[in-house]
Amino acid sequence: MRAGSWNPGLNESDRKNRDALAARGYWQAFQSVKEAVAQIINGADAPKLVRSAHRDWYREMFQPCVAGGLIEAHVLAGYRTHFVYLQGSRHVPSRWEVVPDAMKAMFDLLENETDPYPDGNGRMARLLMNAMLASGGYPWTVIRVEDRAAYMKALESASVEMNIIPFATFIAERVRLSMEQATQTTNKN
Repeated sequence: MRAGSWNPGLNESDRKNRDALAARGYWQAFQSVKEAVAQIINGADAPKLVRSAHRDWYREMFQPCVAGGLIEAHVLAGYRTHFVYLQGSRHVPSRWEVVPDAMKAMFDLLENETDPYPDGNGRMARLLMNAMLASGGYPWTVIRVEDRAAYMKALESASVEMNIIPFATFIAERVRLSMEQATQTTNKN
């Protein structure tokens, strides 16, 4: 990476290294979220905790890429400042200019919500979703890689067609599966 010959688009070894850094970052963020979930389960105010902790989760997610020299640390300060898209989807994420206001509005809504269960796309949204699910006593819910196509279709329906029912149904089904798995694990012990 530091030698300047890094090219994950063409070099399989570089792609595997990039993916390993991303996996390590997600694991680190997951550990931080688990700590927050434990605090929520023990009575911490979930929306207020998530409002402050989500920036730490983001830094943890990308820290391995900073350590590897792929990203400069200052890039992780604040919200994104550029356009993003989801490859293979018609869903268009919010423009970068509105992200700070949208995040503030989301946290304001969570703090005023009596039953906070947010949904959304992206790793951070799924971490936030699980923190809020935990506040309601639900187990960790995973969107599996093999469910990506169904997830993206449901997300696209909500975003493009303004029909949230497929997305809510998709998330509810994953929560139900997580609950069944948790029950099976408990019964085995």
